[in-house]
Amino acid sequence: MNTAVEDRAQHQAANAGTGARQGGPAQLAAALQAQRAQTLRLFEAWRAALPVPMHIRYAPDLNPPRWELGHLAWFEEYWIARNPQRLRGAQADPAVPRAASILRRADTWFDSSAVAHTARWHLALPSPDDTLAYAAQVRDRSLRLLAGMPHTDDALYFFRWALLHEAMHAEAAVYMAQHLALPIASDLPAAAPAAAGNAFATGDLAIPGGFWHQGHNGEGFAFDNEAGAQTHELAPFSIARAPVTWGEFLPFVDSGGYDQPALWTDDGWAWRQRTGAQRPRHLARQDNAPGGPWQQALFGAWHAPDPDAPAMHLTQHEAQAWCRWAGRRLPTEAEWACAAASVEAFAWGQVWEWTASPFAPWPGFEPGPYRDYSQPWFDGRPVLKGASFATPEVLRDARFRNYFPPDRNDIFAGFRSCAA
Repeated sequence: MNTAVEDRAQHQAANAGTGARQGGPAQLAAALQAQRAQTLRLFEAWRAALPVPMHIRYAPDLNPPRWELGHLAWFEEYWIARNPQRLRGAQADPAVPRAASILRRADTWFDSSAVAHTARWHLALPSPDDTLAYAAQVRDRSLRLLAGMPHTDDALYFFRWALLHEAMHAEAAVYMAQHLALPIASDLPAAAPAAAGNAFATGDLAIPGGFWHQGHNGEGFAFDNEAGAQTHELAPFSIARAPVTWGEFLPFVDSGGYDQPALWTDDGWAWRQRTGAQRPRHLARQDNAPGGPWQQALFGAWHAPDPDAPAMHLTQHEAQAWCRWAGRRLPTEAEWACAAASVEAFAWGQVWEWTASPFAPWPGFEPGPYRDYSQPWFDGRPVLKGASFATPEVLRDARFRNYFPPDRNDIFAGFRSCAA
């Protein structure tokens, strides 16, 4: 890879999520406060949409909203105020004994490693107001501790982790609201991906290939799955400037693509038969009329899908089937990252993008103190790159490796393609 590309990649990494990954205590405090303001806006939007005590029906991909907020506060308290090794950063012992929580039963309610997912619906959780009070107490203590921290990566490691963890759950609050058709769109910067609206939105980018280096080994915060080192020798390839749009995806649906086994992988066709899917999630014909115009459900209201906006709520199976239909393929994680760092015309950030690469550790991987973040999920599920319209700014980083099972279609995921 040429020097210009490597310089741009370093510049991109250095300027992405500065307050989260590299900023000092003052920048980090401001980012924590800004993220908490968004968290509280979303929680209040949920409260307005749900009757007290904010119960929701069980689903394997959801969490009770009160549990979500309590878990955020518990995670922050557990790894910062209650952690006697917080100054050791990534070298901290996760099993070190801790002082008790300021909320008496917090460990039995909100520890995601110990409280089974199905059990979260049956807990006698604190009221919404008491949960908000707990979160505020934890945050006040965190900010007081942060004010005295030196500007070192070890000292700030868990404060950065708490910020990024909260950002992940803020996005989860949005896609869970979409799942439940809750009208929270007015509380978002945008209710859905917008049309690209620029000259670089169509066509392919020609990437010359070469050696592409992945892995964080410098200053600043990195998730454990980003660390280590890996070098890929990439052949020249062509990759779409932007994700596949509704205008590109819906002809696949209209042509009967969901009924053609040859277009699907074995796993994809098994998913198709198991679910009976005939179209993307949250999409339907207007008035259920055969051949009628498509309508897209967004936060409880129906809209005509914008043909120039990225298609979303797609599984990796659907992405792969479209690629076979179009004579294309999904990019690998390395190809996506290389293209993102190589050219300004590479548009990303409106939908998460499925890749063809499995989520796996890079050489030299060591699990971080939060053992449940990466290591349990090295099971062959694919990597997603980029960000969605609902991803908080602090989490938007081209290095970030998202990962979900290939049949998940509740997240704001789409894809881009490469020439085969």
